[in-house]
Amino acid sequence: MTDAPRTSRLAIRHVTSYRWSEPVTYALQQLRLIPKSRPGQQVVDWVTDIDGGQIEVSFDDAHANTTQLVSVDSGRTDVTITAHGIVEVQDQAGVIGDQGGYMPLWMFLRPTDLTRRGSGTMALARDVREIEDPLDRLHALSAAIREAVGYDTGTTEVNQTAEDAIAVGSGVCQDHAHIFVTCARLLDYPARYVSGYLRMNDRDEQDATHAWAEAHLEGLGWVGFDISNGYSPDDRYVRVATGLDYSDAAPISGIRQGLGVESMDVKVTVSEA
Repeated sequence: MTDAPRTSRLAIRHVTSYRWSEPVTYALQQLRLIPKSRPGQQVVDWVTDIDGGQIEVSFDDAHANTTQLVSVDSGRTDVTITAHGIVEVQDQAGVIGDQGGYMPLWMFLRPTDLTRRGSGTMALARDVREIEDPLDRLHALSAAIREAVGYDTGTTEVNQTAEDAIAVGSGVCQDHAHIFVTCARLLDYPARYVSGYLRMNDRDEQDATHAWAEAHLEGLGWVGFDISNGYSPDDRYVRVATGLDYSDAAPISGIRQGLGVESMDVKVTVSEA
C-alpha cells in the first residue's frame, strides 16, 4: 500500500497596480491569472477584482489558459488588478501527465523569438545528449543551466532571449525556463514555459510570480522542472498558464494610449490556507 501524495491548500493574493503620470485615453490589459484545475491541482475559489476598469470578456486561449481582457476607464491615472483565491495542490513529483490543451505536441518543438537555438543552447544540449535515461538527461540539463547562468534579479529584461541570458551568464527564473525549453527541443522533447506561484518555505510574501518549464516524456507525459531551484515542482507550486515561451503565459500584458510615464507595483503572497 502506497502513501497518499502530500497535499497543500494554498491561499494566494496577487496585486498589480499601474500608475500613469497623465490620464490614459485608452488601455486594454490581457490577464492570465486564473490557475488551471487538473488532476493534482484544484481551484477551490478564485476571484479577479478590478479597481479602475472592468473585465470585458473571458476565454480559453490555444494553450487552454483562461484569459481575461480588461479595459481601463478613460481618464484614469491608475488601475489595480487583484487576483486571489485558494488552490489545493498534490505533490506529484512534477508529473503533470497527458497533453490536455488544444495544441498538438509537435508545436512544442517549434522555436520562438525568445527560444531560438544558438551556440550557447546547443553546447548545453550537447553536454547531456549522451545520458541514456530521458528523465536523468533532463535533470542533468537543469543542473547544467543553473551552473552556467546564475540567478540575479538585476540583470534581465522581459524580452531577453535564451541565448542572451547564456551570453550574460545570469538571469532569473524566466531566463532559466527559456534556456531549458530551447535545449529540450534541441534534444527532441516537446517543451513549454510555465508561469505560476511558488510558496517559499520561509515567508508568505514572494518577490514575484514564478516560472519554470515542462518537457513531454514518453510514458510520463508532461514533467515539470524548476531550474532556478533545482527540483521538480511539488505541492508548493500552483500552475497558472503555459505556452511556447513567456509571451504566451505572461500574467499581464497590454496596450495603452496616453503620453504619461507608466509605473508598476506587484505584490504576491502565498500562504497556507
